[in-house]
Amino acid sequence: MHSNRLAAFAALAAFLLASPGAYADTAKLSPKPLASEVAFVSGIQSDLMARFPTAASAEAAGYVRYTDEDETGAISYVNPANLPNGDATHPSQLWYDVKGNLLGADFSVPWTADRPKIWGVDPSRWDRFGAHVHYVYTDATGNKVYGKAVGAKQFAAAGGDLSKPDAATLQKMGAIKDASTVNYVFAFPKIWDLIVWVKTNPNGAFAEKNPLVIPVHPVSSD
Repeated sequence: MHSNRLAAFAALAAFLLASPGAYADTAKLSPKPLASEVAFVSGIQSDLMARFPTAASAEAAGYVRYTDEDETGAISYVNPANLPNGDATHPSQLWYDVKGNLLGADFSVPWTADRPKIWGVDPSRWDRFGAHVHYVYTDATGNKVYGKAVGAKQFAAAGGDLSKPDAATLQKMGAIKDASTVNYVFAFPKIWDLIVWVKTNPNGAFAEKNPLVIPVHPVSSD
């Protein structure tokens, strides 16, 4: 979820960087795993590819799509129940290509003053993001619209409850015209987030892009 990587938050990068309490930090390390990180990376790659090889398998496990294809070729699916849980076997997000093949994952832990020191991962690889609310709705043509979000403070100021975000508040805010068109809405709390490619990546598991993944119809964040 690095701001310049765009995966999982391509359509929302500008929003996240402008939101109060939202930050992004880019690790200066090589994107290839350090010796201390190899076991974690190889473990999650094997585990997630076995359990969530396709977008359909992710949806069956409670993940829902909430973004368009981004500039890395990734479409992100989130499981709000895993936001955040600090469990390496239950990533908060999974990313798939347009054909529904698994590409990578985001792992999230509750925000604290210090970067996480878990799983042997160098702390500098974690990014921090402020709380915000995402939603997906169906437009007048019957198509689902992805990649929409509002700031947590604005949502709360409109009377919304971040623990139980609702479409009615989005309508009250003017984010949407009709609450009945909202397919789902969920909140990201303030978190530390880690991105990892599950698909083999010659550039490294922590790289921003993967040369083996060619975007088809990416939606730019510009």
